Amino acid sequence: SPTIFSIMLSSLATGTVITMTSHHWLMAWIGLEINTLAIIPIISTQHNPRATEAATKYFLTQAAASSLILFSSLINAWQTGTWDITQLSTTQSCILLTMALSMKLGLAPLHFWLPEVIQGTTMLSALIIMTWQKLAPMSLVYLTSNNLSTTTLLILGLLSTTIGGWAGLNQTQTRKIMAYSSIAHLGWMATIASIMTNILAMNLIIYLLLTMATFYSLIITKSKTIQDTSTTWTNSPYLMILMMLALLSLGGLPPLTGFIPKWLILEQLTSQNLTTLALFMTMAALLSLFFYLRLTYTTTLTLSPNTTQTKFKWRFKLNTTTTPMSTTLTMAIFLLPLMPTLML
Repeated sequence: SPTIFSIMLSSLATGTVITMTSHHWLMAWIGLEINTLAIIPIISTQHNPRATEAATKYFLTQAAASSLILFSSLINAWQTGTWDITQLSTTQSCILLTMALSMKLGLAPLHFWLPEVIQGTTMLSALIIMTWQKLAPMSLVYLTSNNLSTTTLLILGLLSTTIGGWAGLNQTQTRKIMAYSSIAHLGWMATIASIMTNILAMNLIIYLLLTMATFYSLIITKSKTIQDTSTTWTNSPYLMILMMLALLSLGGLPPLTGFIPKWLILEQLTSQNLTTLALFMTMAALLSLFFYLRLTYTTTLTLSPNTTQTKFKWRFKLNTTTTPMSTTLTMAIFLLPLMPTLML
């Protein structure tokens, strides 16, 4: 029902806004719970066992993470007497909060729920989980960046970039590839979170743009496996070119937009004398780039035998999917020349 769906989306927006604007731990927890309860019906819209399993896994994981957040704030309030988000002073509460937010976001090694949930739901639900659902926990990371455990974040970031690239190599489903891509990108954000929050915010915005652009392309072409992407050129050669550039930008290939956050994060890591960590993260980024290049290859350089006589469609009709796709694809590809303006 469109009415029910609009109510769920407005509840998602409400929960995220409550969490982002709250300075009390209880209000932040309420916003996270509203977010979780609103996404459950959206995940299970297909009414099949796979969707029900995905919704159950998502609910259990998010409920456990929310309980850890509440428990860490309770420990902090018991020892310091304050419920303010920005005033975490005890070591136990800082480590507990770091692990809870990592579970909320899907950072390795607490990432096992994310690929299964993404694979068990529709493309649109997967897009919401990998974009909008990251805003509330990432806002808590932004607000508490000075209090989170820096060593834990750096270790989780390195693990996420490595596992996200390594586990994505043998995947054939586009949704699982995008899930492991999300884990790798979140690893880069976790690494810079305790060092410079401005780069964290810019990295999050670029990640949202790139993920939305790629998902819109996959939704329009109905590509659920790597083999399905070989028919993209029959839908529209224009879309094929933009999708190729979006995938390369998602992999962080210069001079596309996705190169900006990796460049700035590596620069900050080397300036903080974390050269070894920067080297390992660069090598892990090559793993992610490999499966992006594989997707790019099947999208642009392979032809399906059943579609060799199909006429090209250089234009596609504008609708609720293609209109935002054009905007996000353009920004996802051509934002690098605007980088000096962003830095100012």
